Amino acid sequence: MASEIASSAPAHAAIEVNPRARFEILGAILLALFLGALDQTIVGPVLPKISTQLNGADFYTWVVTAYLVTSTAAIPVYGKLSDFFGRKPMLLIGIVLFLIGSVLSGLSQTMWQLILFRGVQGLGAGALFPISLAVIGDLFTPAERGKYQGLFGAVFGVAFLVGPFLGGVLTDNLSWHWIFFVNIPVGLISLYLIGRLLPMVHPADAHFTLDIVGVTTFVGAIVPVLVALTLAENGNWGDPYVIGWFAVGFAFLVAFIIAEARAADPMIPLDLFRNRTFAVSVIATFFAVFGFSVLIIFLPLWFQVVQGASTTASGYLLFPFLIGLIFSSILAGQLVSRTGRYKTLLLVALILMTAGLALFSNLRADTSPPALWFWMVLTGLGVGPTMAIFTLIVQNDVPFDRLGTATSDLTLFRQIGTSVGLTVAFTLFRNNLTWGLLHDSIVGAGVPASAVPTTAPAGFDPGQLTSVGGGSISAFAQIPAQLQAGYAAGFHQAFSIAVANSVWLGVGAAVLSFVALLALKENPLRTHFHADQAARAGLQASPSGSAAGVAE
Repeated sequence: MASEIASSAPAHAAIEVNPRARFEILGAILLALFLGALDQTIVGPVLPKISTQLNGADFYTWVVTAYLVTSTAAIPVYGKLSDFFGRKPMLLIGIVLFLIGSVLSGLSQTMWQLILFRGVQGLGAGALFPISLAVIGDLFTPAERGKYQGLFGAVFGVAFLVGPFLGGVLTDNLSWHWIFFVNIPVGLISLYLIGRLLPMVHPADAHFTLDIVGVTTFVGAIVPVLVALTLAENGNWGDPYVIGWFAVGFAFLVAFIIAEARAADPMIPLDLFRNRTFAVSVIATFFAVFGFSVLIIFLPLWFQVVQGASTTASGYLLFPFLIGLIFSSILAGQLVSRTGRYKTLLLVALILMTAGLALFSNLRADTSPPALWFWMVLTGLGVGPTMAIFTLIVQNDVPFDRLGTATSDLTLFRQIGTSVGLTVAFTLFRNNLTWGLLHDSIVGAGVPASAVPTTAPAGFDPGQLTSVGGGSISAFAQIPAQLQAGYAAGFHQAFSIAVANSVWLGVGAAVLSFVALLALKENPLRTHFHADQAARAGLQASPSGSAAGVAE
């Protein structure tokens, strides 16, 4: 209730600045988030053209994997360092690395250069999301944060709308190199504003010891697992290389857990998981992201393969989903700030997400646009509140000196959930798209059964069928001309059914997120909790900062 978040004393954030500076910093932070989100949405649709021009189609996925590996590995390191050296230097370092990686990626002349420089970009991107969220935790009390962290979902929604269009325009009128160069002006503006406005605040007399063993074993665990997930995207889970990479990763994971349990100052404090709010939020976030990532990857592909939409258009066809996401993200933030309650809101959101995903199990080649719009809006309404509220409640419940660490660790599990979700979903999809399903769908489209082989032809490759740009038509080039339309229609139906069956994976993940959330104990949002802890931590602002003094 609202009364439970009220306080007779004035509300204090951990770091106080004057109101104007606070909202200017918020704008700069949202710009930094937009920088990272825009890069993800602008690069993906153009990658096929880039890989063709650089003669690197065989290494297509590694452009994504390099970015994912370095950003994932860097996330907890930045979070830990920010608790000791302050958010400002970590965020500035992240933006600078991101911009360097952007320039080098734009100058790439070979596929391997692009892969390497995307890795540099990822090192910077690892700071953008968790540190930006931690800065909001510093500048606003838990009771206020919902109003502003709800904007984070809106930033991703806007980036999702702008990215594909901007990427298409730049690539068609200039060259693909400019999809990386476009980051420069946005990044420089964000760099200037954060450098000028954000106070340099850090704990006094902090004694930091780098957890070298923890960092090494963590990187040794996360890199092989992400590589294995990339190799397994084609469904080859039994491949010796996949098994080998997973084995190396899990061996390092065991070593990492042992090292962190013994470390005096661990990079990822394992006792955080004894905090019920943190543990439940990590599990619920992992499965929630796992769930809706299935939809995010398959819907654009369905629009391109089945409806023949362009890469750019497929992004805009997700507009109903994004409208639901943006609206519910902002509304949820406002409701949580006003009431101090969040558990029921999250449970309702997960029910909506589950229902929306379940409706997609009815997807067929001839599904009407109004039905699709309704399903997307419903799912988006469920996804929106999960984008920011989990971060909010974790920051509300952990000590201030671990706010950066806890925020980055939550971001880490969100990113891992996305990676695992995409890989498992693609595997399930490929297993669903069998020749038996194709046979029945082609016959159902009106092709005589005698004209459709009962067993898969030699060299049958579902991957060729699922490529965009008329892949299904070219795959059926040897079929008599009068039957090709029927084969294509049958394939589109089979593709739709395979996607619909794969969405059940997302439904199951959303249900698991809901079940995990039932264990959450709701703690009313505080108005000045972190201000008191910040004062005890002896936070100091540099003379040049605009801080007004911490909890004096």
